[in-house]
Amino acid sequence: MKRRGFLKKIPIAASAPMVLNGLPIGLLAKGQLQQVAASSGNEKVLVLIQLHGGNDGLNAVIPIDQYAQYFNLRPNIAIPDNGSRGYIPLDSTLDITDQVGLHPDMVGTKSLYDQGKAAIVQGVSYENHNGSHFRSRDIMFMGGNYDDYFGSGWVGRYLDYRFPNYPDAYPSTEMPDPLGLEIGTTVSLAFHRDNGIPVAVAANDPEGFFDLINSTGGLPPDSVIDTHYGQELQWIMDIEANSNQYADRLKEVFDNGRNTPSVTYPETYPLAASRLKNTLAPQLKLIARMLSGGSKTKIFLAKIGGFDTHGGQVESYDPTLGNHAALLYHISAAMEAFQNDLQGLGLEDRVVTTTFSEFGRRAASNASFGTDHGNAAPMFVFGKAVKPGIIGTNPDLLNLDGNNVTMQVDYRQVFTTILSDFMEASDEAMVRTLFDGFLDKKLDLFSKLVTSTRDDFIAKRFKLNSIYPNPVLDRTTFSYYINTPLMVDLELFDTGGRKIRSLVSGQQTIGEHRLTFDLSDLKPGTYIYRIKAGPLDTAKKLIKI
Repeated sequence: MKRRGFLKKIPIAASAPMVLNGLPIGLLAKGQLQQVAASSGNEKVLVLIQLHGGNDGLNAVIPIDQYAQYFNLRPNIAIPDNGSRGYIPLDSTLDITDQVGLHPDMVGTKSLYDQGKAAIVQGVSYENHNGSHFRSRDIMFMGGNYDDYFGSGWVGRYLDYRFPNYPDAYPSTEMPDPLGLEIGTTVSLAFHRDNGIPVAVAANDPEGFFDLINSTGGLPPDSVIDTHYGQELQWIMDIEANSNQYADRLKEVFDNGRNTPSVTYPETYPLAASRLKNTLAPQLKLIARMLSGGSKTKIFLAKIGGFDTHGGQVESYDPTLGNHAALLYHISAAMEAFQNDLQGLGLEDRVVTTTFSEFGRRAASNASFGTDHGNAAPMFVFGKAVKPGIIGTNPDLLNLDGNNVTMQVDYRQVFTTILSDFMEASDEAMVRTLFDGFLDKKLDLFSKLVTSTRDDFIAKRFKLNSIYPNPVLDRTTFSYYINTPLMVDLELFDTGGRKIRSLVSGQQTIGEHRLTFDLSDLKPGTYIYRIKAGPLDTAKKLIKI
């Protein structure tokens, strides 16, 4: 039987995954996703990160203006508002009702926000949330209401409409890659289409396929062929024998790719004695390498689990440590490395990443140092193309909905905005995706003037003010504002570039700093004062009379 006929008949249960560098990859290869890259006029890439289990948004994004209510609701797990492990103030330039603190282990997220490469969408959910893991995941994957039961997913419907003639026209020389790659052991409902499920490969255990991509010629060693996994891997290779459409191509892309040498992806959570492993980092590292190797894959789905924190969410002796802290570190540190990697590879203009979770947690903690199934929670959107900031406002903790944070944004508003404004989907495509009801409810997540928007964002949060008085007779006042604790160097130079003196050198706190210096000993003339503090690196002129 020819490959195309075989793939039309192959059941999903009989499939097995490809593996790149030890990670199982579900290939949405012969279906609607693949046709995007062949037909698409842009190189935009979407990375979805599923937070499996229901992320506790209140301990990730803490409402500063309601800290007392927050603490009263969850005294045994609340993140402190001071000290070395206090929450990280995100942005003191916002209105007080919008100001939030990040979990102390979300340093990476704070860094990306300060660079203008991150946005937070508050209170994301869907109407009449029922708190079921399975049902909520299905709803978010299928892109429906609480009472819808679609057999297809929002990604599948959109791409199946926009790129018809599945699957006969593909793969092709113009599109040698599988467009959709799900890193894991299953192909999610999001990628199913109305007229059947997408053809994919999957397996329950990735260990038997470890390091396929580095094996000689793409084939397993003899000692592996005799194992269960070796037989399944050989089965894949037999299917691929005529064209090696995916195994050889994925190996080629992987081998041709690289990661930025100066970027180190985090491997473990540094504050746990057990050194909890970061499972997200290698997935993002792989995605960056594949893109650098020439992959035309358009949509990636990565996953990180462990968010169902009914008990032991925090350590009993320290609410800033524990399983949830490690997970938030994993996401933040891995995303910072991924974004730095994309920047080093010259790819960050093309990629947007968003997190999503089936629900948040209850506002009140339980007696087991955990939280139970809740409703709304924040989503994080990362990328150079993102308009930085916070969408929505802090939840009203005095007016909860049955111990639940109330919904502000429908999850489909986020996905509609990304598809329409970043992936450039047409309005008609959104109609067929069943997201047309949200086209007039899109969020302010992207700007056509991305560079100026980001520059303006940073300039309002990190700035060197003009000195006063200037010209200077004897004394003058220097002032600057920083939006995060930073090492600050403020130095004075002559016009020949020689350093005259160091005015400030040390760690500084958030906020505006004003310092008056006696410069009466300087000779009359023109000088330059320069500040270096995180993203702030600028200079101004000083005239001494």
